[in-house]
Amino acid sequence: MATVSVRYIVDDVDAAIAFYCQHLGFEEQLHPAPTFAILSRGDLRLVLSAPGGGPGGGGQAMPDGTVPEPGGWNRFSLEVADLADMVERLRAAGVQLRGNVITGVGGNQVLIDDPSGNPVELFEPTRGEARLAGREQQQRR
Repeated sequence: MATVSVRYIVDDVDAAIAFYCQHLGFEEQLHPAPTFAILSRGDLRLVLSAPGGGPGGGGQAMPDGTVPEPGGWNRFSLEVADLADMVERLRAAGVQLRGNVITGVGGNQVLIDDPSGNPVELFEPTRGEARLAGREQQQRR
């Protein structure tokens, strides 16, 4: 059961579902309309909304008329067991990387973009303290 929920604004909900399920191990939980879906991966629930998705939706315009849009630098991070292998597979599949693998003090990371340009961080810890608790319950891809 998911314990953390993140909402991403995406240009194409169907393309986002395919991306997250095919490349990052998410499962589709709910897709009641073309402008909305809920996916899950371990303790993470990813809520996908299209911009201007209608009244009451996460993609609706703000009172001043500003419409949410994809992109930016805020992101969620997925722990992976073998970052080099995953990067190789994602590149072969044509997934957009924002740069090369970066080596940090707690591990190695790379940013990828979903089909709408939203960043996702892939993180391979190199120190025990940087690992997620309950990792054995997470899906690995």
